[in-house]
Amino acid sequence: MGYVKWTFWLLITVIFGSFLHYTLPRHEVVRVVNIYQERQDLSGWTSIFWSGPDVKTAGQTNYDVQFISTVTPEGKPVVYRNEDTGWGWPPYFKFDTANLSTQAADLQSTAEAPKWGVVTYYGWRSELFSIFPNAISIKTVDAPDVSIIPWFNIVFLTLLAMAILTVRALWIQFRRNAIDPVLGDVADAIEDVTDRAESGVDKARGMFDDLTGKK
Repeated sequence: MGYVKWTFWLLITVIFGSFLHYTLPRHEVVRVVNIYQERQDLSGWTSIFWSGPDVKTAGQTNYDVQFISTVTPEGKPVVYRNEDTGWGWPPYFKFDTANLSTQAADLQSTAEAPKWGVVTYYGWRSELFSIFPNAISIKTVDAPDVSIIPWFNIVFLTLLAMAILTVRALWIQFRRNAIDPVLGDVADAIEDVTDRAESGVDKARGMFDDLTGKK
């Protein structure tokens, strides 16, 4: 039974952790190399990783998506999609796709004369399933070795941990004060009923032995 309990909580932790990892903002220092637009077919299950029908036309299965091709200081290629999130999830309330495309185009440069920028984004990149992270903003930096401190994630995760610990403490207190006494009373009542039943069985057995002459 203990294995089932720990497996359940491990599964919940993995799912919740993956949800946070996909949703929370991350940052990457990059050099923009290209801006382009491509039509995407969203008829499969991977459509959950793209903007929903609240942003695009309801029922639409394909549409043009803007992309930003970049290269990290280590030479790793990173491609971002540039989509509005609108009023949907995640709640970034992004409506400035065109402005972000313009900013990215202004940062476009070559390896010989690089311009560096910090892209804030969310989501995952999967070449197998053609999933791209969504760029939220891009800011110019002077050098690729700039230090980026994810203050939002630090504050958010700290508050989340405090909230979880508070809820856990309240639940433990509630269980001790309200649930455990009731369960104890129920257990006592069940034990009392069991004792009475056993006593009744013993008496019935004794009466039966007296009638049959058994000792």
